[in-house]
Amino acid sequence: MNVDELVRDSLREQAAEQPALGPGFADRVLTVRRRRRNRALASAAAATAAVVAVAVAVPLLNIGKDDVRIASETNRNGILAHPDQTPPRDLIAAGPLALAAYYTWETDARGAAVRAYRLLDPKTGTYVRTPQWSVVDVAPGLRTAAVLERDLPAKRIGLLNLRTGEVERWIPVDRGVAGVEFSPDGGRLLATTYSKNPELRVKSRSDTDGDGDGDWVTPPGRPTGRTGFYVLEVASGKGSWSGVTDAGRGGSHADCAFNHDGKLVYCGTTSRPLRQYYDFAGDEVATPANEVQAERYRGVGLSPDGKLFGGLSGGTKFKWYTELLDAYTGKKVTTVRGRELLAWVDNERLIALDLTPGSDGSVGRLVLVTIGSDKVVPLSGISKGFDGAAGYWTPVFAER
Repeated sequence: MNVDELVRDSLREQAAEQPALGPGFADRVLTVRRRRRNRALASAAAATAAVVAVAVAVPLLNIGKDDVRIASETNRNGILAHPDQTPPRDLIAAGPLALAAYYTWETDARGAAVRAYRLLDPKTGTYVRTPQWSVVDVAPGLRTAAVLERDLPAKRIGLLNLRTGEVERWIPVDRGVAGVEFSPDGGRLLATTYSKNPELRVKSRSDTDGDGDGDWVTPPGRPTGRTGFYVLEVASGKGSWSGVTDAGRGGSHADCAFNHDGKLVYCGTTSRPLRQYYDFAGDEVATPANEVQAERYRGVGLSPDGKLFGGLSGGTKFKWYTELLDAYTGKKVTTVRGRELLAWVDNERLIALDLTPGSDGSVGRLVLVTIGSDKVVPLSGISKGFDGAAGYWTPVFAER
């Protein structure tokens, strides 16, 4: 049986037979950063001169001379791998893409699900626990992170210097924010606003952990409380807010996002089309031609050249493949190794979550996969459980 036949047969039986990936799978699909590369560095430098001039500028792809671990490469392919570490302690990277942060989940006193982050320290190339933040996104260059404090929705956005660990500037907002991300070039911030903390949960009658108390659960179908989004200039902190009429359902984060080239914003909807696109003034606009098909999938998004995106996956217990589809037609072009595609490194390589032999089918690790090759390069160690210390963790990628 060839690869195409394997994938086709597996997809037919996927819903009934695929092994569960355990806690955090849906979260990884929905929230992993899909940073797009800006290859016109000369024009980008000129366009962002004003940004670089301010005190809390967001660097693009420059690296400081003293950031030794970030600048170094372990081999000719630019891969920094630690297959013996999970969660990782030292920098993981492939080509221009780095694991900028990762998080596990905790529960606070009110029953809200809270992300517990570890951020990359560019000076040491290690990941440092930062419990004071509830949401983090890292700008290209690995120097600056946008952060929200623990109590959501937040009324200010911090610009954190990753080298010093200090917030160098706060951007105040009139409406509460619970999601934030940088544009692909690092010049803008998209902040999703909510009327309440989207991660608040309620007690159920079940007691799966055996502590004598009910489990914290998200009521199915509960509105997310999303109200709209800000688009803000990083240099000045100024911008505008736009309301979103479809608040979404699912009771958790339903953050809006920049589209592939960073010129539009889209927000998920409860009916077709599954995304509504907006310009920065908040006016509804048509879906870009190469994103019409991709809106059906909550996956890796478009390749850097905008031609491919990830589709469904299928396979045997420990050997999985994921479809790559044509961005304009939605038709399958090829398959690539990996159970879940997480981020494009370039037009030929991706970082994926792949299953590996273990006591059951739910253990996984980060791997580097290449179109046209069956080889996988392990980047992280194998997840060994479901606790916050050694279990599932959600990666956040950014340009280095």
